[in-house]
Amino acid sequence: MSSCSTHVLDATRGTPAAGLPVELLAADGSVSEARTDGDGRARFDAELVPGEHTLRFSTGVWFAGQGRDCFYPRVELTFLVGAREHCHVALLLSPFSYTSYRGS
Repeated sequence: MSSCSTHVLDATRGTPAAGLPVELLAADGSVSEARTDGDGRARFDAELVPGEHTLRFSTGVWFAGQGRDCFYPRVELTFLVGAREHCHVALLLSPFSYTSYRGS
């Protein structure tokens, strides 16, 4: 089985995106919820089967909580998981853009 974690950074402020709600939509239809910690990290304890999974970041709620506007109310990143691997999906976030990469 495989696992998943994420790290979200506020690229505009150069700080971790603490308290950002994240959902993991697994290939088997299950949904796990988390919030990023003070370092902008979240780890999902769910063991993932190989296949397509999605991380859904509630960016609109997070920016609104800071009194900031944003263009993307949510960011959804879909990725493939293989057998017995850990997937770390990093998100660099700003109010009007985002980028992602597979971390280690």
